[in-house]
Amino acid sequence: MTQELHIIGGGMAGSEAAWQAAEMGVRVVIHEMRPNVATFAHRTGNFAEMVCSNSFRSDDDERNAVGLLHWEMRAANGLIMAIAEAHRLPAGGALAVDRDPFSVAVTAKLNAHPLISASFEEVTELPDQGNWIIATGPLTSGALAQSIRAATGADALAFFDAIAPIVYAESVDMSVAWMQSRYDKGETVEEQTAYMNCPMTKDEYYAFIDALLAAEKTEFHEGETAGYFDGCLPIEVMAERGRETLRFGPMKPVGLTNPHEAMKPYAVVQLRRDNKLGTLYNIVGFQTKMKYGAQTAVFKMIPALQNASFARLGGIHRNTFINSPTLLDDQMRLKSRPNIRFAGQITGVEGYVESSAMGLLAGRMAAAELLGRTLPPPPPDTAMGALITHITGGAEAKTFQPMNVNFGLFPPIDARGGRKGRKDRYKAYTDRAKESFTEWLS
Repeated sequence: MTQELHIIGGGMAGSEAAWQAAEMGVRVVIHEMRPNVATFAHRTGNFAEMVCSNSFRSDDDERNAVGLLHWEMRAANGLIMAIAEAHRLPAGGALAVDRDPFSVAVTAKLNAHPLISASFEEVTELPDQGNWIIATGPLTSGALAQSIRAATGADALAFFDAIAPIVYAESVDMSVAWMQSRYDKGETVEEQTAYMNCPMTKDEYYAFIDALLAAEKTEFHEGETAGYFDGCLPIEVMAERGRETLRFGPMKPVGLTNPHEAMKPYAVVQLRRDNKLGTLYNIVGFQTKMKYGAQTAVFKMIPALQNASFARLGGIHRNTFINSPTLLDDQMRLKSRPNIRFAGQITGVEGYVESSAMGLLAGRMAAAELLGRTLPPPPPDTAMGALITHITGGAEAKTFQPMNVNFGLFPPIDARGGRKGRKDRYKAYTDRAKESFTEWLS
């Protein structure tokens, strides 16, 4: 039997890393501090608990970089994608999941694997010996974060993530709201009617913006200074950038037809199903740092939510990540201590799917090394390859910030014969990536 691989953190990245390594024949120990040591955002001790949204975003593997990443993870026997598919909820062209059954199923699958065991304790220092993957995510404990700083000689960067509220479906006024996916996306009626849409008039929208800007916000603790990740901005921060900003973001009224009114809404708030029963819906894009009392008052200004009951209000938490371009090699190993790899959000990728993908690569690379061989990273023209290239040297270290997968990270498509339109260009990216990734897998 080979040496054991130890993984700190049982989130998306740690769970995927453990699965991949064990499937390659390596014994794995997952070290997870929950439920013995709680965090601000988690509610359970389950692996792969979804803290923010319940969406894996677009599932279009032909013209969307996130959808392409879904395809690659499925092709690589990804645990997270397989369990997500089994607990899928209607969400138009997106992949949304029933979050609690999802994490329960991931936990059960890992616990049932003969080569995987779990240890529930807080690891407070980077280990000197053995083979390790650090996949502690955005809520890395203070003690371990300090150990990482001491070992790397560099300050960990940080930004703040905000969490969107969840509403009980029965409390939404459906005489005002209606069910429709934007542009009627989806192949079935259920998919085409996956979202609750809450319209607002111009006066209602501006009154909402005024209340949002005036609402009492959560203050940072002394010594906490960080920016926000642009892909997960609190709505009040977006509103501060201009009174129309939300109408061109999460409250855009396009692609929707209100069956209750002939007049087109000035703004629309969308709610996406959060569980299989359809009893819970989260407010799409409504991450917030407003205090709880203010949230209730402001969100009830949305006409369809006047009598809404909230299963969970929004919140804000610190997200810590390392300066990967300076610290990691192309095997995701810490250059100064190559027995340690990093994976997931702590490496500077953003999003459930991206975190899981980096866990998949770290798990495979670590297992290959333990089995006496080296697994090269995927080619940079694949989604996984583009991400790992970005975080291990492709990004500018001085301005390094968390990044979602996007076609801007890919090598350009050959433009000979004339520049293609955007849809054709994206299809060319995904066709090329699928061919390259299939070759890499083999």
